[in-house]
Amino acid sequence: MNMNIIDNLIAARKRALEQHSASVDFIQGICGEFERYTQISPRYYEKYDVKRGLRNHDGTGVMAGVTLIGNVKGYIVEDGEKVPAPGRLYYRGINVEELIDGFTAAGRFGFEETAYLLMFGGLPTQEELEQFRDILAFYRDLPPNFTEDMILTAPAQNIMNKLARSVLALYSYDPDPDNNTLPTEMLQAIRLIARFPTIVAHAFAAKKHYFDRESLYLHRSQPELSVAENFLYSVRHDNQFTKEEARLLDLCLVLHMEHGGGNNSAFACRVLSSSGTDIYSAIAAAVGSLKGPKHGGANMRVMAQFDEIGANVKDWKDDEEVSAYLTKILKKEAGDGSGLIYGMGHAVYTMSDPRAVILKRFAKNMAAEKGMLEEFELFETVERLTPDLFHSVTGQEKAMCANVDMYSGLVYKMMGIPPELYTPLFAIARIVGWCAHRVEEVYNPYGRIIRPAYKAVGPKRSFVPLEERG
Repeated sequence: MNMNIIDNLIAARKRALEQHSASVDFIQGICGEFERYTQISPRYYEKYDVKRGLRNHDGTGVMAGVTLIGNVKGYIVEDGEKVPAPGRLYYRGINVEELIDGFTAAGRFGFEETAYLLMFGGLPTQEELEQFRDILAFYRDLPPNFTEDMILTAPAQNIMNKLARSVLALYSYDPDPDNNTLPTEMLQAIRLIARFPTIVAHAFAAKKHYFDRESLYLHRSQPELSVAENFLYSVRHDNQFTKEEARLLDLCLVLHMEHGGGNNSAFACRVLSSSGTDIYSAIAAAVGSLKGPKHGGANMRVMAQFDEIGANVKDWKDDEEVSAYLTKILKKEAGDGSGLIYGMGHAVYTMSDPRAVILKRFAKNMAAEKGMLEEFELFETVERLTPDLFHSVTGQEKAMCANVDMYSGLVYKMMGIPPELYTPLFAIARIVGWCAHRVEEVYNPYGRIIRPAYKAVGPKRSFVPLEERG
């Protein structure tokens, strides 16, 4: 190569690095200016009765809509007071515990049946269920060259990021993406539900290959397998899984499928849908919401925190030693400094989270099979000790229970599912609820674009000419 060309390339690279360094320095400096102009005093929230996080002062959610899809019950209101109560979760009016008991007693996988219920409103007949399973199996395959063009190209370390991008990309593969007639919307929704596990499996394979330097395995979906079975088949190099693993994963997917219209990701989907935008944009927004550690990413925080507890507590059976370390976490002397014990507490549930109750029962059985009872019992101990410690350290008396994240990560760990798949598995389940809320929002004859108010509290200022600014 000509030396002049090499010198020019080196010089260009040097200039680029210098410009980047100067840009970083400028932005870091200007952030101080930004902070000076954007500090909002907490007193404004009280002065204007702002419902922070769309929550009332007693922690209940601001009523922003009505739905027929999911119902989350965690307390009762008596004489204007919030009273703790056992948690209940209903899908289309059916208690989720009853739903799960129904298909597990019959030896069926529940994902497809529950998805039908949430999407169409009623339980399917045997014929309808078989046809629905066939439709989901048919649409599992991604469009030709989609994996090569959209997933293997520009892979991501975070699979949720790749999932969101892939959802948006599917818009380009839809011959009529902005058609919002009901049959088209339903077909688009079913295709997305069917394709989510495939996208996640391929994105995971790309991540392992390009970032973890492992061999690339892409397995074709198997039409005869259930959603849970097919996912385990797809993400494991040897395609091997047990029926017990598949049934427990199926249970996890059903429990994570829907949680009312007010949860952050479903609400994000409804907000975008209320604008009239396409389904791909709305679902991509929901994926972005679920990615957040305060929402779908919480189960990863649970497992990271339990790794820390397990490493720092010598005797897991010693309540005093466990309590001492939990107290350190609550006092922000250990953990990530947040003062939170992840997996404990919920915005709605008070006495119990029905999802956690169900999952805990099945998790205990698997822990016995996998030789992990000691670890399971540590989770139980933390669940038992935390409420009293929380009340003692914080002075707050609110009811506290274990939430679904307490045991979901442990279940995945026992099945050998890597942590980077925990939140994507949540998305594979919750896509059903999102789509159901999407269709309900679009076809609500009384719907309006969602537009809450924000109070402007900044002072009025006069424009200053450029030459007079110092």
